[in-house]
Amino acid sequence: MFINGYIPVFKQLIDAFDAVIRFFHDSVGFSWGLSIIALTVCVRAILVPLTLKQYHSMQALQRLAPEIKQLQEKYKEDKQRLNQEMMKFYQENKVNPFGSCLPLLLQMPVFISLFYMLRKDLKIDICGPKSQIQAVATQMHTTITHVGCNEVVPGSAKFGFIPDLTAPATGWVLILLLVMYIGSQLGSSLLMMAPTADKNQRYMMLALPFVFVLFVRTFPAGLLVYWITTNVWTVGQQYLIKRTVAHHPGAPPPDTGGKPAERKPKPSGDADGDGGSAKRRQRQAAPAAAAVSGGDGPPPRPPRKKKKRSGRRR
Repeated sequence: MFINGYIPVFKQLIDAFDAVIRFFHDSVGFSWGLSIIALTVCVRAILVPLTLKQYHSMQALQRLAPEIKQLQEKYKEDKQRLNQEMMKFYQENKVNPFGSCLPLLLQMPVFISLFYMLRKDLKIDICGPKSQIQAVATQMHTTITHVGCNEVVPGSAKFGFIPDLTAPATGWVLILLLVMYIGSQLGSSLLMMAPTADKNQRYMMLALPFVFVLFVRTFPAGLLVYWITTNVWTVGQQYLIKRTVAHHPGAPPPDTGGKPAERKPKPSGDADGDGGSAKRRQRQAAPAAAAVSGGDGPPPRPPRKKKKRSGRRR
């Protein structure tokens, strides 16, 4: 089931991602930190079509939000019936409520693979050979996965203010990375949140970055570089999508569920301050209406004659 401590499918992914990172480092000339960022950009670029599909799914959910709220109010006492009606409603309207989760789920294998790479395979690429790292690990009475490259070849895994990408950050470096992670994660979560999410779901999404701090602080610093990069990509991508796709002239009109759009009644003459004109038009139309009806109504008033002026002519 396991090959060299890995599940076979992850071993294949690790080999593929390791080759991509080594390409950017050896052939393009990037540092190891920039190579991790380049891998992140490549993965997110591949997922762009799925992200666009996810955005259209969120738009559909937003248009259907009033009807979903009605179903939630109608069946709020019967959770089982509510779930059945919601699934039926989604099928009738051809909406996938879990479409927004797909790009995130597809990134998890990359995250897990990079975690193992920074602990062993990529560590050997940065400060190998393996025998050299193993010798240092033996002196420290530990394993190769718990030895950072900075302890083998000082400065070999440095990136910016991060002294070692292959080891967990400490001190002010850890604090700065956690602040960057929490800020970028909150921004991406707010932009990716489904419009139909209730208050409890919103609170949970906002609380998750703080809960994850307990775990990510023990991860290799290079993994936080990946996570922060993908969050920043998400924020920028959602901003561009809303600026381009949402306001595109060819964007589909809002779905009204097959019903014609309601027309607002025009205000009456008295309502818009034109009451006098409406009354005059009504008086002018009255004689014509009486003539058409066959004279059943009262006869129209004769026109008033002008009085002649009196006085002598000179």
